[in-house]
Amino acid sequence: MSRTGSVKTRSDGQPFGLAALGFAQKAARCFDALACRLSLSGAVLAMVIMVLMCCHIIVEITLRTLFDSSTHVLDEFVGYGIAAMTFLAMGRALSQQVLIRVTLLLDTVKFPALRLGMQIACLLLTAGLVSYLIIQFWTSVLRNFQRGATSETMAEVPLWLPESLLLLGLSIFVLQLLSGAMTLLTGLPKAEAPAD
Repeated sequence: MSRTGSVKTRSDGQPFGLAALGFAQKAARCFDALACRLSLSGAVLAMVIMVLMCCHIIVEITLRTLFDSSTHVLDEFVGYGIAAMTFLAMGRALSQQVLIRVTLLLDTVKFPALRLGMQIACLLLTAGLVSYLIIQFWTSVLRNFQRGATSETMAEVPLWLPESLLLLGLSIFVLQLLSGAMTLLTGLPKAEAPAD
């Protein structure tokens, strides 16, 4: 470590502040890549659930039309599927910037630093609220798993299964929110998520 003027430098001559920023940018880039991959995985799982729901609907239509019968669980499974798809796809929707955002207040801010601070604050506040939901879902999943609680239907689905998918979707979403905040904090451009 040497001292040139009033700036402390490392042995390679790079100022300490720039080295710390470089490390933070690398960490943010790695975290963003992980969040994007997890978001893509959640979206793929949501698509698989949608295909399975469509197949179940076709089976139900066939049974009712041709055999005057039914699976008797279509409503329940489609309900679980829609909820799971919605939650699992939220992270991908955020990473692709297709979530509906109300920017009425943000559009009126003329100072770039204030605008950046507001964006980071919104991302962190949302991440905090979603983290609270994660804690609530985790408590419910754990309680239902320990008690062996099942749905009060013919299928008797263990309630922790569909709740786990919602918990997974929320977890991916909060990681994507934190990734967005880290990206803004370090001044990196948002990395493109892997193509579909």
